[in-house]
This record gives sequence, C-alpha cells and structure tokens, in this order.
Amino acid sequence: MKVILVQDIKSVGKKGQVIDASDGYARNYLLPKKLAVVADATNLNELKTKQDANKYKRDMTMANAKELSEKMKSFELTFKIKAGDNGKTFGSVTAKDIADELNKKYFVEVDKKKVCLTDAIKTLGEYNIEIKLFEGISGMLKVNVIAA
Repeated sequence: MKVILVQDIKSVGKKGQVIDASDGYARNYLLPKKLAVVADATNLNELKTKQDANKYKRDMTMANAKELSEKMKSFELTFKIKAGDNGKTFGSVTAKDIADELNKKYFVEVDKKKVCLTDAIKTLGEYNIEIKLFEGISGMLKVNVIAA
C-alpha cells in the first residue's frame, strides 16, 4: 500500500516521502496513529503543491540573500569605545552588537549566531566580518572600532 508520511519515522522515511508499506503496517499502525495518509490522487496533488511552494519560497530566499550579499559590500559599521593608550578597549564589540547595529543602521535583520566572530573584538582597528545569510551564501561587512 502506498502512503505519504506525515512525520519523520526512524528507519521508514522522512516527512512528505511516498513509501510502499505493507498493508498490515499501514492499516494497523501508520494510518490509525496519523503518521501517514493514503497516497491517493488528492493527497499526492496536495503534496506536490506543498513541495512546489516550499521550493519557490527557498528560491526567493536564496535570491534575496544573494542580493543582500552584494549590497553588504558597501555597508560599514563604526563603533566608538573607550580605549587605553595601547589600543586595548575597555569593553568589546560582540556578534550581538554587530547584529543590532546592522538592524538599526541598514534595517537588515541578522541573527547574532550568523555573525562569524570567533572572539569579541577587543582592540581598535578595521575588521572584515563574515555574515552567513543562507546556505553557502555569505556577505562581508566592514567594521571600524575607534576610540571614543
């Protein structure tokens, strides 16, 4: 019996996958527990529609990420922090600070986890920071840390 899985089931398949399950397994386990639905024409058409919508949404997100990556080359953030004579700062610039400032100045919402910063910036200078926008797409952001 052909069924469409509604949830991921270990060692059976992933959500949205059409599988060929034995009649007893499908009728006695998958269907009563609502883990799958029968793969008739209506359900198959609905599945195809959902997959097409997801693909379109993913393609649009990817296109927007590529466009933002190009725009980001011209973005520049400046942080004014108190610093000592040797260039060491009293405080630091973190990934959260960069994400917040990027949102304030350019209205670009980026999760702080997407800002590739190994350690917080604790010295004055100019930095090029990588920001992950989508799978395989990232943008470079210029960050200046100057003394206040």
